Amino acid sequence: MTSSVPPSSNRLDDTTPDPRKDSLIEYPCLFPVKVMGLKTDDFFLQMAALAQRHDPFLDPASIAQRDSSGGKYISLTITITATSREHLDNFYRALTSHPLVKYAL
Repeated sequence: MTSSVPPSSNRLDDTTPDPRKDSLIEYPCLFPVKVMGLKTDDFFLQMAALAQRHDPFLDPASIAQRDSSGGKYISLTITITATSREHLDNFYRALTSHPLVKYAL
C-alpha cells in the first residue's frame, strides 16, 4: 500500500529554484568596490558623485584612496550599501562605462 500525499504548496521541491540560493550575499549589506584609473584632478570627485547616485547616504570621506607606486594611477575603495544584486550590477555598469575608469573590482 502506497500513500500518495501531494506536496505542500509552500514547500520547494527539487526542481523549483530557490531564489535565496542565487546569492551568497544577504542584502542590504556594505559592499566594497575597488575602482582604478589615471590620477587626474577630478577622478575622486567624479567617482564620489557617481557612487552617491547609487547610494545617496554614502559619505565621500569614507572613500579610501591610494596612489600607485609610480603616481600615474589612483585606486579608490568605495563601500556602498548594496540593496540587491541588481543594485550592485547597476553600480558596476556605471563604473565600468565611465571614461576615466580603467578597472572596477
